[in-house]
Amino acid sequence: MGPGSVVKGGNAAGAAAEAATGAAARTTSTARTQGAAPTAPCRSTPRPRADALRNRERIIAAARELFVEFGPDVALDDVARRAGVGNATLYRNFPDRAALTHEVVLAVTSRTTLRAEEAAAESDPFAALSRFVHAAADERIGALCPMLSGVFDRDHPDLLAERGRLEEAVEGLVARAQSAGRLRTDIAVGDVLVALSQLTRPLPGIACQGIDRFTHRHLQLFLDGLETPARSELPGSAATLEDLRRS
Repeated sequence: MGPGSVVKGGNAAGAAAEAATGAAARTTSTARTQGAAPTAPCRSTPRPRADALRNRERIIAAARELFVEFGPDVALDDVARRAGVGNATLYRNFPDRAALTHEVVLAVTSRTTLRAEEAAAESDPFAALSRFVHAAADERIGALCPMLSGVFDRDHPDLLAERGRLEEAVEGLVARAQSAGRLRTDIAVGDVLVALSQLTRPLPGIACQGIDRFTHRHLQLFLDGLETPARSELPGSAATLEDLRRS
């Protein structure tokens, strides 16, 4: 093979490379013309640091405690102080009172739902209902009522979903106890939730400190009144979940 053959081979290779490059360019151009999106690099959303998550949890826990003790209008500076964080940390997580209240209500509702699901493991249906009622009192579910006033969005999708889980769990406890003949049939799940709310609602600013020590005592009196056989006829009709939503 002579020198001329090498030149021709080189020219052929170069021409092939140029042709391939041109085809690739035309393909890219055509894809852009037809609206095909270029492939973007995959970026993962950074996860919050462990200390940031702990700070957020401490703020929610502190807010829950102070809302119970002093009502939902407690100063947010006091919440930050109770949580052991600076004001900047609190506002970085919760820009206003409504955002913090939302998370507290969501946390209390979620924890109460978990208590109902745990209580369902009891073999005795009435014991399961009793266990839930006392556990819900410890979660201070009655403190939700004062929080749900003002500009608070009670119909936020997250809260509606969690409330639905709680209602379903408590309905299951009530239905199971009634089916077993342990719970009087002239009450409904709304009666349980209303009584639980009223008997565990905090009284912020009252002079009777330590009144919470009577809560479980009075809840047990309420539960004794729910068990069959019924000792009296209840006035009115059973309170349903629909009644509660309309109130």
